[in-house]
Amino acid sequence: MIEHVISFILHIDQHLVEIIKDYKNWTYGILFAIVFIETGLVIFPFLPGDSLLFAAGTFTAIGGASGVPPLNLTVVIVVFFVAAVLGDSLNYEIGKKVGTTIKPGSLLGKMINQEKMDKAEAFFNKHGGKTIVIARFMPFIRTFIPFVAGASRMKYGYFLLYNMVGAALWVLSCTLLGHFFGNIPIVRDNFSKVLIIIILLSVIPAIVGLVKSRKA
Repeated sequence: MIEHVISFILHIDQHLVEIIKDYKNWTYGILFAIVFIETGLVIFPFLPGDSLLFAAGTFTAIGGASGVPPLNLTVVIVVFFVAAVLGDSLNYEIGKKVGTTIKPGSLLGKMINQEKMDKAEAFFNKHGGKTIVIARFMPFIRTFIPFVAGASRMKYGYFLLYNMVGAALWVLSCTLLGHFFGNIPIVRDNFSKVLIIIILLSVIPAIVGLVKSRKA
Protein backbone atom coordinates (compact mmCIF):
# COMPACT_ATOMS: atom_id res chain seq x y z
CA MET A 1 0.00 0.00 0.00
CA ILE A 2 2.84 2.37 0.88
CA GLU A 3 4.53 1.64 -2.45
CA HIS A 4 1.30 2.42 -4.32
CA VAL A 5 0.85 5.70 -2.42
CA ILE A 6 4.46 6.77 -3.12
CA SER A 7 4.06 5.83 -6.79
CA PHE A 8 0.80 7.77 -6.98
CA ILE A 9 2.42 10.87 -5.45
CA LEU A 10 5.63 10.81 -7.53
CA HIS A 11 3.93 9.84 -10.80
CA ILE A 12 0.61 11.52 -10.25
CA ASP A 13 0.56 12.85 -13.82
CA GLN A 14 0.58 9.31 -15.23
CA HIS A 15 -2.05 8.09 -12.79
CA LEU A 16 -4.21 11.13 -13.47
CA VAL A 17 -4.13 10.36 -17.19
CA GLU A 18 -5.40 6.86 -16.42
CA ILE A 19 -8.11 8.19 -14.10
CA ILE A 20 -9.34 10.74 -16.66
CA LYS A 21 -9.40 8.11 -19.44
CA ASP A 22 -11.18 5.51 -17.32
CA TYR A 23 -13.61 7.67 -15.34
CA LYS A 24 -14.05 10.81 -17.51
CA ASN A 25 -16.38 13.23 -15.63
CA TRP A 26 -16.23 11.04 -12.52
CA THR A 27 -12.63 12.26 -12.25
CA TYR A 28 -13.92 15.35 -10.45
CA GLY A 29 -15.52 13.12 -7.83
CA ILE A 30 -12.26 11.22 -7.34
CA LEU A 31 -10.30 14.47 -6.98
CA PHE A 32 -12.88 15.67 -4.44
CA ALA A 33 -12.60 12.42 -2.48
CA ILE A 34 -8.79 12.50 -2.28
CA VAL A 35 -8.64 16.10 -0.99
CA PHE A 36 -11.61 15.59 1.33
CA ILE A 37 -10.06 12.49 2.91
CA GLU A 38 -6.57 14.02 3.15
CA THR A 39 -7.88 17.11 4.94
CA GLY A 40 -10.81 15.53 6.75
CA LEU A 41 -9.46 12.33 8.28
CA VAL A 42 -6.51 12.71 10.61
CA ILE A 43 -5.29 9.16 9.86
CA PHE A 44 -4.67 9.92 6.15
CA PRO A 45 -2.09 12.76 6.14
CA PHE A 46 0.05 10.93 3.56
CA LEU A 47 -2.37 11.41 0.65
CA PRO A 48 -1.24 13.89 -2.04
CA GLY A 49 -2.25 17.52 -1.65
CA ASP A 50 -0.13 20.22 -3.31
CA SER A 51 1.10 17.87 -6.04
CA LEU A 52 -2.45 16.74 -6.83
CA LEU A 53 -3.69 20.34 -7.15
CA PHE A 54 -0.74 21.25 -9.38
CA ALA A 55 -1.20 18.16 -11.56
CA ALA A 56 -4.94 18.71 -11.93
CA GLY A 57 -4.29 22.35 -12.83
CA THR A 58 -1.85 21.18 -15.49
CA PHE A 59 -4.47 18.93 -17.08
CA THR A 60 -6.84 21.87 -17.40
CA ALA A 61 -4.28 23.30 -19.84
CA ILE A 62 -2.72 20.28 -21.59
CA GLY A 63 -5.51 17.70 -21.43
CA GLY A 64 -6.08 17.60 -25.16
CA ALA A 65 -2.37 17.54 -25.96
CA SER A 66 -1.84 14.56 -23.63
CA GLY A 67 -4.45 12.47 -25.38
CA VAL A 68 -7.15 12.83 -22.71
CA PRO A 69 -10.06 15.28 -22.43
CA PRO A 70 -8.94 18.46 -20.62
CA LEU A 71 -10.31 19.11 -17.16
CA ASN A 72 -12.39 22.26 -16.68
CA LEU A 73 -10.39 24.80 -14.67
CA THR A 74 -13.38 26.41 -12.96
CA VAL A 75 -14.89 23.06 -11.99
CA VAL A 76 -11.53 21.81 -10.67
CA ILE A 77 -11.09 24.92 -8.49
CA VAL A 78 -14.64 24.69 -7.11
CA VAL A 79 -14.32 20.95 -6.43
CA PHE A 80 -11.01 21.36 -4.61
CA PHE A 81 -12.23 24.38 -2.62
CA VAL A 82 -15.42 22.66 -1.43
CA ALA A 83 -13.50 19.46 -0.61
CA ALA A 84 -10.87 21.38 1.37
CA VAL A 85 -13.42 23.39 3.38
CA LEU A 86 -15.65 20.40 4.13
CA GLY A 87 -12.65 18.21 4.92
CA ASP A 88 -11.25 20.64 7.48
CA SER A 89 -14.72 21.13 8.97
CA LEU A 90 -15.14 17.37 9.42
CA ASN A 91 -11.66 17.13 10.95
CA TYR A 92 -12.56 19.97 13.34
CA GLU A 93 -15.73 18.18 14.47
CA ILE A 94 -13.85 14.92 15.00
CA GLY A 95 -11.22 16.73 17.06
CA LYS A 96 -13.92 18.49 19.07
CA LYS A 97 -15.62 15.20 19.94
CA VAL A 98 -12.69 12.83 20.52
CA GLY A 99 -9.53 14.95 20.52
CA THR A 100 -9.21 15.16 24.30
CA THR A 101 -10.16 11.53 24.96
CA ILE A 102 -7.64 9.69 22.77
CA LYS A 103 -5.52 7.29 24.78
CA PRO A 104 -2.01 6.39 23.54
CA GLY A 105 -2.75 2.66 23.64
CA SER A 106 -6.15 2.85 21.95
CA LEU A 107 -6.79 1.89 18.31
CA LEU A 108 -7.14 5.55 17.25
CA GLY A 109 -4.09 6.47 19.31
CA LYS A 110 -2.05 3.89 17.41
CA MET A 111 -3.33 5.12 14.03
CA ILE A 112 -2.49 8.78 14.69
CA ASN A 113 1.13 9.87 14.40
CA GLN A 114 1.59 11.36 17.85
CA GLU A 115 4.83 13.12 16.96
CA LYS A 116 3.16 14.93 14.05
CA MET A 117 0.20 15.71 16.29
CA ASP A 118 2.45 17.25 18.96
CA LYS A 119 4.21 19.39 16.34
CA ALA A 120 0.86 20.56 14.96
CA GLU A 121 -0.37 21.43 18.45
CA ALA A 122 2.81 23.41 19.21
CA PHE A 123 2.50 25.20 15.87
CA PHE A 124 -1.15 25.98 16.58
CA ASN A 125 -0.43 27.31 20.07
CA LYS A 126 2.30 29.57 18.71
CA HIS A 127 0.48 31.09 15.73
CA GLY A 128 -3.19 30.92 16.74
CA GLY A 129 -5.95 31.22 14.15
CA LYS A 130 -3.66 32.08 11.26
CA THR A 131 -2.17 28.60 11.69
CA ILE A 132 -5.18 27.24 9.80
CA VAL A 133 -4.22 29.35 6.77
CA ILE A 134 -0.46 28.70 7.00
CA ALA A 135 -0.93 24.96 7.55
CA ARG A 136 -2.73 24.58 4.21
CA PHE A 137 0.68 24.77 2.55
CA MET A 138 2.36 22.26 4.90
CA PRO A 139 1.91 18.53 4.22
CA PHE A 140 0.93 16.44 7.26
CA ILE A 141 0.56 19.54 9.43
CA ARG A 142 -2.51 20.65 7.46
CA THR A 143 -4.24 17.37 8.29
CA PHE A 144 -3.62 17.65 12.03
CA ILE A 145 -4.29 21.38 12.57
CA PRO A 146 -8.13 21.24 12.13
CA PHE A 147 -8.20 18.30 14.54
CA VAL A 148 -6.19 20.28 17.08
CA ALA A 149 -8.43 23.34 16.57
CA GLY A 150 -11.49 21.23 17.33
CA ALA A 151 -9.88 19.60 20.35
CA SER A 152 -8.97 23.04 21.73
CA ARG A 153 -12.60 24.17 21.34
CA MET A 154 -11.85 27.07 18.97
CA LYS A 155 -15.12 28.82 18.06
CA TYR A 156 -16.38 27.27 14.82
CA GLY A 157 -17.27 30.61 13.19
CA TYR A 158 -13.71 31.81 13.79
CA PHE A 159 -12.33 28.50 12.51
CA LEU A 160 -14.55 28.52 9.41
CA LEU A 161 -13.34 31.97 8.38
CA TYR A 162 -9.68 30.91 8.44
CA ASN A 163 -10.65 27.57 6.91
CA MET A 164 -12.23 29.21 3.87
CA VAL A 165 -9.45 31.79 3.42
CA GLY A 166 -6.77 29.11 3.68
CA ALA A 167 -8.61 26.79 1.29
CA ALA A 168 -9.05 29.56 -1.29
CA LEU A 169 -5.38 30.57 -1.17
CA TRP A 170 -4.16 26.98 -1.29
CA VAL A 171 -6.43 25.83 -4.12
CA LEU A 172 -6.02 28.92 -6.28
CA SER A 173 -2.23 29.13 -5.94
CA CYS A 174 -1.45 25.44 -6.55
CA THR A 175 -4.07 24.87 -9.27
CA LEU A 176 -3.32 28.05 -11.19
CA LEU A 177 0.43 27.40 -11.01
CA GLY A 178 -0.22 24.05 -12.64
CA HIS A 179 -2.51 25.62 -15.24
CA PHE A 180 -0.08 28.36 -16.29
CA PHE A 181 3.27 26.57 -15.93
CA GLY A 182 2.42 22.92 -16.51
CA ASN A 183 2.33 23.41 -20.29
CA ILE A 184 5.84 24.87 -20.46
CA PRO A 185 7.99 22.26 -22.28
CA ILE A 186 10.70 22.03 -19.61
CA VAL A 187 8.05 21.53 -16.91
CA ARG A 188 5.98 19.09 -18.98
CA ASP A 189 9.04 17.00 -19.89
CA ASN A 190 10.26 16.82 -16.28
CA PHE A 191 6.90 16.66 -14.56
CA SER A 192 7.83 14.05 -11.93
CA LYS A 193 10.90 16.06 -10.93
CA VAL A 194 8.81 19.23 -10.68
CA LEU A 195 6.37 17.44 -8.36
CA ILE A 196 9.24 16.31 -6.14
CA ILE A 197 10.48 19.91 -5.95
CA ILE A 198 6.97 21.08 -5.02
CA ILE A 199 6.78 18.47 -2.27
CA LEU A 200 10.22 19.45 -0.94
CA LEU A 201 9.37 23.15 -0.98
CA SER A 202 6.12 22.49 0.88
CA VAL A 203 7.89 20.67 3.72
CA ILE A 204 10.63 23.31 4.19
CA PRO A 205 8.59 25.28 6.80
CA ALA A 206 8.15 22.11 8.85
CA ILE A 207 11.88 21.32 8.59
CA VAL A 208 12.82 24.88 9.63
CA GLY A 209 10.44 24.63 12.60
CA LEU A 210 11.96 21.29 13.60
CA VAL A 211 15.52 22.66 13.42
CA LYS A 212 14.55 25.67 15.54
CA SER A 213 12.86 23.45 18.13
CA ARG A 214 15.95 21.21 18.26
CA LYS A 215 18.18 24.22 18.85
CA ALA A 216 15.84 25.53 21.53
